[in-house]
Amino acid sequence: MTEQPKNFGFGEDETMLKDSVQKFFADNCSPDKIHGQVAHDPGIHRPIECIWDKSLWQQVVELGWTAVCIPEAAGGIGMPLVAAVAIAEEAGKSAFPSPLISTYCATFTLMACDTDSANKALADIATGTATTLAITNEKGSWESADTDVSVADGRLTGTAWFVQDARKADRFVVSAKGENGVGLYLVEATAANIDIIADGIIDLTRDQAHIAFNAAKCTELAAEGAGDKAIDAAIPSILTIVSADMVGAGEWLLQTTTEYAKTRVQFDRPLGFFQAVKHPLVNVMLDIDRTKSLVYNAACAIDSGEASTELNARMAKSQASDMAVFSSSRAIQFHGGIGFTWECFVHIFFKRQMHNHVLYGDAKYQRAKLADMVIGKAA
Repeated sequence: MTEQPKNFGFGEDETMLKDSVQKFFADNCSPDKIHGQVAHDPGIHRPIECIWDKSLWQQVVELGWTAVCIPEAAGGIGMPLVAAVAIAEEAGKSAFPSPLISTYCATFTLMACDTDSANKALADIATGTATTLAITNEKGSWESADTDVSVADGRLTGTAWFVQDARKADRFVVSAKGENGVGLYLVEATAANIDIIADGIIDLTRDQAHIAFNAAKCTELAAEGAGDKAIDAAIPSILTIVSADMVGAGEWLLQTTTEYAKTRVQFDRPLGFFQAVKHPLVNVMLDIDRTKSLVYNAACAIDSGEASTELNARMAKSQASDMAVFSSSRAIQFHGGIGFTWECFVHIFFKRQMHNHVLYGDAKYQRAKLADMVIGKAA
């Protein structure tokens, strides 16, 4: 059995990276700035928008965040997954509107392909090419073999659903069925014969779309029969990075609600004086701590090459999804009347948490998968 390093492998380099990320977000992504950017229109009939600061994204690229986990041989920095987890945690804490998390998910999938074309795509990500996964079918299944897209003669036909940050991405990694199984293919966002149809979602910091491929040209990343294996290999890292984003958002919700409970006075007492407020906030803190431990443990297991990576990652995502719901509901409730208003910053993080909660499977789904792994599937 592989022994994990101390502190989940989070060393001096990772600490320095996290400190620099914190400073970047403190300088560029304050809650009022993000709220003014993505929540400028409270109208219920507002258009489906894709709002993000491309100049900030360029700074992120120049800082090397997109290259952090890409192997040096492919033009990356070659740091462990815990480094990307630290960045994702801070991105969640700032509700950063960008294709960063989606690009990480695509990165892990491309790394699992281990082909020349995939390595070239990784090198492009390292230099700032935003890339996202298009692997989900109409029913919302992220199972590796479930795709509504087919491939024949180097062209894709069909529709990929629930594509994250589709209008921010430069490229799509698409799963498609061929005669010999599922393969993975790279398609440019500007390619002919594709239609990107925006979906209306609650998360104001992200966009989502379904993409129709009409005999669109593609580049093979993983051959038929190997694509589903690459997705399965990447799923633990994908679940871990999404869970890290939820940890960050949960921490913001807890800190902000705690500060409000200290300063908001009712019945001549701060709200935090009352047990009905302070005890649930402690429970939120414990929930976040449990989630954070599971997330870093999952990342370290992947970095250490343990056999239990999927088990650890699904445990982390299950706990993170439950924590996302609990932290969000308590934050809204304990902000009282103002917590339900558009002007309160809480709803930005609440909506990001609700989106992440179901992304790649909610807590119930993850526990069902865990039960199958630990106990065995029912006959």
